[in-house]
Amino acid sequence: MSFQVFLTNDAARDLEELYDYIAWRDSPGKAEYVLDRIEKTFFSLQEFPALGVFPKELLPLGIREYREIFFKPYRIIYRIIERNVYVMLIADGRRDMHSLLRRRLLTV
Repeated sequence: MSFQVFLTNDAARDLEELYDYIAWRDSPGKAEYVLDRIEKTFFSLQEFPALGVFPKELLPLGIREYREIFFKPYRIIYRIIERNVYVMLIADGRRDMHSLLRRRLLTV
């Protein structure tokens, strides 16, 4: 049975910003390619939601409710709730992930 994959508003904004940045810095064709590959990566979670690993920044905090998969250098962080996968964050893994994860996932 398939899971449904949803993008949070933040993750959708991440994709838009990533596309715009790559289109501006490289080319619209490259931006389309990267966007397509990222989408294929997170839609693979429909069949294999437990495919990802726990983000290394969250493990020392004992947080195991999030997982991540990669289309390098991009990290796709998601959460499984019942039969749904919620993509929470799509970011270049070369960023300061500690601060980004704290700001996006750990604030109430």
